[in-house]
Amino acid sequence: MTLFEAIVLGIVQGLTEFLPISSTAHLRIIPALAGWQDPGAAFTAIVQIGTLVAVLLYFRKDITIIVKAVVSSILHGKPMESKEAKMGWMIAAGTLPIVIFGLLFKSEIETSLRSLYWVSSALIGLGLVLSLGERKIKKRLKNGLHLKSMEDIGWKEAILIGLAQSVALIPGSSRSGVTITGGLFLNLSRETAARFSFLLSLPSVFAAALFELYKTWHTVTASSESMTNILAATLVAGIVGYASIAFLLTYLKTHTTTLFIIYRIIAGTAILLLVATGILQP
Repeated sequence: MTLFEAIVLGIVQGLTEFLPISSTAHLRIIPALAGWQDPGAAFTAIVQIGTLVAVLLYFRKDITIIVKAVVSSILHGKPMESKEAKMGWMIAAGTLPIVIFGLLFKSEIETSLRSLYWVSSALIGLGLVLSLGERKIKKRLKNGLHLKSMEDIGWKEAILIGLAQSVALIPGSSRSGVTITGGLFLNLSRETAARFSFLLSLPSVFAAALFELYKTWHTVTASSESMTNILAATLVAGIVGYASIAFLLTYLKTHTTTLFIIYRIIAGTAILLLVATGILQP
């Protein structure tokens, strides 16, 4: 991997990690179109450290409040003594499904599921599911019914959105895409679904990044060029990721997810056509 490739992939990671269009799919597709080698699942996981830092910085006030509340609740022996502490424990519980499924299907995630057939199917199929969630929210708003905010999120929402997050292990599905979809089906507002999605991603992304960094440390540090490339991609991903978070939360206050649904279907269909014509190898 050249430094140019690393920077391009860092931009792609930062731009697509938080938009519901799948960063993993784009990190698989763009190198294939450019004639570069597949950077692999490990590269994706490590570069996610950059986008993880972006979430930490953007939500630093929320995270500080939640962490302090959890620590305080443990010291006082009252795990649910405040709504902030409860939110922390719900995020932890919502993280369990992706950890369990990630360990169970680790081999498939890093190999067979990276096939462009899986990627394109996930882009299209889960785009259609997101459209159903969008229709549900539109109908609810039309009928003048209440949409849930962060304060309305309970154990049911946390666990079910956590289960939805585990679907993101399939390349092409999109972590933010499946969790926002889960939130919409549970009557969360679009902005709330996105905000909870980002907070929920923190533990699993952090754990996956550290694990892959530990596992591939010798490869990453094999040369100064390799380290430079990883650091450059991670830094760029963090900067672009921060801007991407700000954009999406602002966008969803006044817009639907229709733009992303259309993009997913077009992108997935285009990949199938490129594979069918032999331009891309699955």
